[in-house]
Amino acid sequence: MTSLRFGLESTPVGTALIAVSDEGLVMLEITEAPAELVLEPVMQRMGVVATHDPDAVEPIAQQLREYFAGERTRFDVEIDWRLVRGFTRAALQAICDVPYGETASYGEVAISAGAPRAARAVGTACATTPICLVVPVHRIVRADGSLGEYGGRPEVKRYLVEQERAAVGARAAAAGARAGE
Repeated sequence: MTSLRFGLESTPVGTALIAVSDEGLVMLEITEAPAELVLEPVMQRMGVVATHDPDAVEPIAQQLREYFAGERTRFDVEIDWRLVRGFTRAALQAICDVPYGETASYGEVAISAGAPRAARAVGTACATTPICLVVPVHRIVRADGSLGEYGGRPEVKRYLVEQERAAVGARAAAAGARAGE
């Protein structure tokens, strides 16, 4: 039987609820709701009980701290994909390939996921993903380049996209300064 362990990490965009199984990260959600309430549907689907275990999620929490400090551009985390299937999983896995500091349209992700006419399905995958940040759905934008929603919190999406772009810009400026020395 798989166990589910969880912990909470404060971030600049809210409290991150992190849940891991023996196979990897099952859920990372920014929420202000009680952990038990958010975890209930996950526990039911997996047929497990969740245990509060901050030590089990500490490696992921540390990577989140590094990400928000602008020090990490890619998460090094095993993902337990069991809560997503079919095209949703393909879309979310394709989203993991969108580089830090860049964006891609729903249509571009649909093409990468092997279903060129499934842009709306990509939007659904982004809206329903159990794993945010590590699966960077905030990098997926509308065809016209506008950011769109982010779980009803477009300001969070804007913050994440702008933070990444600023970090990329700062790195480029620093590299240019070093090259000019």
